[in-house]
Amino acid sequence: MSATDNGSVRTEPRLDPRGVRFSAALTTAVLALVLVSGSGLLAVAQAVVFALGAVAGMRFAPYGALYRVLIAPRLGPSTEWEDAAPVRFSQTVGLVFSAVAAVGYLSGLPALGAAAAAAALVAAFLNAAFGYCLGCEMYGLLARLRGSRTAAARP
Repeated sequence: MSATDNGSVRTEPRLDPRGVRFSAALTTAVLALVLVSGSGLLAVAQAVVFALGAVAGMRFAPYGALYRVLIAPRLGPSTEWEDAAPVRFSQTVGLVFSAVAAVGYLSGLPALGAAAAAAALVAAFLNAAFGYCLGCEMYGLLARLRGSRTAAARP
C-alpha cells in the first residue's frame, strides 16, 4: 500500500454543520413526541432514521437529505465543514438509545423506554441548541484512547 492509498478506509463528503444541527432539531422534536406519547413505533421510526445514517452513510440520512433539498438552497454556502465520521458515530449511539427506547415501550417497560428516549433527547437537544455533539465528543475521546494504547504498545 502506498503512502497515498487509504486502503479500505471509506471516505464521506464533509458535512455542513448547519445541516447536522437541523437534523438534531428534528430528532429533538421526534424524541419529545416519543416521550409525550410513549409510542414505541415512533421510537422505531427514529431508530430507522439513525440506522440509515449510521449504516449507509450520512448522505443517506433522511433528515440530512431534507436539509440539503429544502433548507440549504435558501442559505448561502457553508463557510465551515466537519468530518462525517464523528457524526456517523453519534448516529450509531442514537440508534442504540432509540432502539432501547423502542424495546422498552413495545415490551411493556415504559420506564426503560422513557429513560432511553430522554437520554437521546438530551443529546439531540444539546446539538440542536448549542452545537455540542455528545456522540462526536465520545468519538474523539475513543480515538485518543486508541491512539494512546497504540503508542504505549510500541517498543
